[in-house]
Amino acid sequence: MAQNYILLETIELTQSAASVTFDNLPASGYTDLKVVVSSRTDAAVVGKTLEITFNNSTSSRTSRRLIGSGTAASSASFASNLYAGGIPGSSATASTFGNNLIYIPNYAGATNKSYSADGVSENNATEAYAQLYAGLWSDTAAITSIQILPATPGSFVQYSTFSLYGVAADGTTPVT
Repeated sequence: MAQNYILLETIELTQSAASVTFDNLPASGYTDLKVVVSSRTDAAVVGKTLEITFNNSTSSRTSRRLIGSGTAASSASFASNLYAGGIPGSSATASTFGNNLIYIPNYAGATNKSYSADGVSENNATEAYAQLYAGLWSDTAAITSIQILPATPGSFVQYSTFSLYGVAADGTTPVT
């Protein structure tokens, strides 16, 4: 990984959890954040959507998705949710985990907060998905917490892992 990416925290679940939250994000020392997720849900579906929330706010949120299954592609817009990836459910191949990367530029700035995400929902069968997301939280507050959850219903299962990285500007010494 690049020298300007610093691992800030990793959460590996030892039991099921409805959500995971990174609190007390650094107010300075980094320009951007990167979240890497390897997860699965106990919901009785093949594929489920990953959702994020900034600062516990559920207002002023929009996102857009482009999804492909290998045989078809589609897109959709969402007026009140920040979707950010796909995760396999309990109907998908046993012990498979989806992988997602969420990138949040200028998280501490005084402008609206955008993000981009990409991910795959693994399944050893004909139904599996690759997804791209873009979203906007129309709020100028610095992001101080990030909550990650499966879009209802369902919980993350044991061994789901969430890693938060701070991204420092090139030429600076990152805070460790």
